[in-house]
Parts: sequence; C-alpha cells; structure tokens
Amino acid sequence: MASRETGDLFADLPADLPADRPAEGLINPAGPPQPPAPARFLGDDSGEPSLADFAERAYLDYAVSVVKGRALPDLCDGMKPVQRRILFAMDRMSLSSAAKPVKSARVVGDVLGKFHPHGDQSAYDALVRLAQGFTVRYPLIDGQGNFGSRDGDGAAAMRYTEARLTAFSELLLSEIDEGTVDFGPNYDGAFQEPLRLPARMPVCLLNGGLWHCGWHGNRDSLSQPARGCGGCLGPHRQSKPLGPGAHGNPAGPRLPRRRPGYLEPR
Repeated sequence: MASRETGDLFADLPADLPADRPAEGLINPAGPPQPPAPARFLGDDSGEPSLADFAERAYLDYAVSVVKGRALPDLCDGMKPVQRRILFAMDRMSLSSAAKPVKSARVVGDVLGKFHPHGDQSAYDALVRLAQGFTVRYPLIDGQGNFGSRDGDGAAAMRYTEARLTAFSELLLSEIDEGTVDFGPNYDGAFQEPLRLPARMPVCLLNGGLWHCGWHGNRDSLSQPARGCGGCLGPHRQSKPLGPGAHGNPAGPRLPRRRPGYLEPR
C-alpha cells in the first residue's frame, strides 16, 4: 500500500522475474520496432545503380534538356527558343518593319505570358542583342532608343525602349502561315508556337554565334554558355554562304539592305 500511495507503478512486479520471460501486458510481444531498410544504391549484384551513377544520369538528362530546350540554336533557322518566340510574338503583334514600334516591355510581356515562362530580364536581353547592329551582322529587330553600345554600355530599361521587326527578319517569317513548318502547343496548351521558323537563308551562318563550354550563364542569351557544350561560329556576308546561283538567281538572293547608320563589317 505504501508503494501505491507513492505512485510506484512497478511495485507489484515480482522481484525474481525471469529475464527470458517478459511481463505480460507491459512489453510488446513483437519486440522493438525494426529500423528502416537502408537505401539500396549500393552498386552490388542487386542490379540497382550506385548513388554516383544515379546522380550522373539524372544530371545528364537535365543538362541535355536545358541545352536542347534553351541554350543552343537550331541549325534550321539559327534561332534559340527564346529568340524564335520573340520574333513569332512580334509577328503576331503585326510589328512589321513598316509598323509603328511599341514599347519593349509590351513585347516581353507578350512573350512571357504566351510562350516563354521564364525571367523577363533574360527575354529582354535576347531582344536587345537581336537589335544591336554592332553585335550581329544582320539585326532582326529594329530598336528605338538606347540599346547599348560597343563599349559595353547596357541598354535602357524595357519601359523606355521600343522595338519592331526589320525587313531582314521578315524573310524568316513570311511563309510561316503557309504550312511550311510544324507547330506545337505552348507551355500550358493555350496557344500554338512554331517549332522552327521557315528561314529562307542560313541565319546561323550569317550572324554567327559563340557558345562556351561551361555550366553557368544566361541560357537565353545568344552568346552565353550552354551546359557542357561549346562552339564558335563567325558571321559571314550574305554572298558567302548563299553565293551566286542561290534560289535560282545568278547574282544571288536579294536580301534587305541594312538601314543607314550601320557600318558593313569587312
């Protein structure tokens, strides 16, 4: 009785309880809970890959997806996905070379909302580069305002600059509604976007490009590194890759002239 008054819960247990016979009702007959089974990324004869092999394959799949989806241009039209989406969005907005330019922020917003759900600054950087006559030999976008300089000065904010397509870029878009290329759904299936542009000239050769081997950088920029891939391609005059006789014209194809103010590189 004294032990119960003091709250001793084990006072009724016999002092000579055998060690191999647990007290009934006090200990789980099934024994203590077993620890979880260890992860089986052991690389043994079980056929499952090791942790290093699994991580390597998973990151390689991710790298290939990034390279093909954002970082490298398509040789068919010479465009990265973000550049192709910018030109297509501007074409849908009727921003031809004869149209009135609109704010770059409006173009970037349309591109992000319909086709390219990524950072607005990366999309604007790609737009700026396509408009810089000192960066690409044949600009695809006619920019109005401060679009940077060859000395390294950055472009003004997208709310200050304006943009429209050049006559040169229309050669990539003039046949897009004639069933010349395949279309696919955008990121949410609400719109259709071209898988490539019906380019009538090798833009990748004309404007060139630079892709460094590396693992960091702006994947939407024209010359920033792709993950694990690299390459360098210099620009060419339109008479070099196309040459006389191209498109059935003995003198070569007639491409739009660059607007006044640009210096033709030697």
